[in-house]
Amino acid sequence: MRAAAKPLTVLGIETSCDETAASVVRGAPPGPGEILSNVVLGQASAHRPYGGVVPEIAARAHVELLDGVVAQALEEAQLTLAEVDAMAATAGPGLIGGVMVGLVSAKGLAVASGKPLIAVNHLEAHALSARLSEGLEFPFLLLLISGGHCQLMSAEAVGRYTLYGATIDDAVGEAFDKTAKLLGLPYPGGPQIEALASGAKPGRFNLPRPMIGREGADFSFSGLKTAVRQIVHASGPLGEADRAALAADFQAAVIDVLVDRVRAAMKIFRTSFGKTNDQCLVAAGGVAANRAIRGALQNTCRQEGFSLTLPPVALCTDNGAMVAWAGLEHLALGFSDPLDAAPRARWPLEA
Repeated sequence: MRAAAKPLTVLGIETSCDETAASVVRGAPPGPGEILSNVVLGQASAHRPYGGVVPEIAARAHVELLDGVVAQALEEAQLTLAEVDAMAATAGPGLIGGVMVGLVSAKGLAVASGKPLIAVNHLEAHALSARLSEGLEFPFLLLLISGGHCQLMSAEAVGRYTLYGATIDDAVGEAFDKTAKLLGLPYPGGPQIEALASGAKPGRFNLPRPMIGREGADFSFSGLKTAVRQIVHASGPLGEADRAALAADFQAAVIDVLVDRVRAAMKIFRTSFGKTNDQCLVAAGGVAANRAIRGALQNTCRQEGFSLTLPPVALCTDNGAMVAWAGLEHLALGFSDPLDAAPRARWPLEA
């Protein structure tokens, strides 16, 4: 029987896009961990007039909000910096201005407290969120779907991932946001599309399913988005019923693509790790909060002999708890980063 590891306590900071977040997490790998606090301040109202995230506005908001968010996270956890074992912050990938704000703040806290710094890959934080919430063992198949990312990969250990497929153009969350804008829906578009689609049955509009049946597990969503644009422009102003029908057909097309690509990745995963009774698919990232997508993935896993692990919705969207946990996983292995760790706009997880 494996001896229980000593619990660690880590402060995590997330500023890679338009959420200013900090969290204190305690536990030991493989989890589950205990979330002592999880403070997230969104900026959707500031970006809504522009129909998407404006990097300069996001970075300025992080500067204004982060100190208060960190203080609140420590207060809710009833801890001081001296009682935290390490400082973790997203170091990329993301909007470079925002990443810099969080990473520099974490460096300052590390210096002030004399504690280690862990520079966290934002994608790995999403990948490991299932271990935070469920204590999931490696290996598992990961579907990462968010506003900026769409990837399928095997998660084999902390820091060891093999990419099976990725989008060759738009991320799925970006396609949701742009389609929502075409339909006159406010930002962020994903929840708006989901809500509108719930009022209609798919089948009225013939939309493409890019990449279905192709070798490998890559995605493409730009053609689907273009097809929606052509329908909107050809039809003129759409009534509420038309908009709902188009939203439903768009969401159904996305689901068909995701399911097909997941099935392809499952085949690759079984080839690599054998067919066992404990094969697991983890779906993470903001788009994994979509209930229709969650239901379709559940059905797919049931048919393919996989279990499905879905982190709680609060851990699917960007948050500090997943960053703190990723830092904790690295710290438990004896890893930390120098104070000159650089922020990265791009940081492939499999590299």
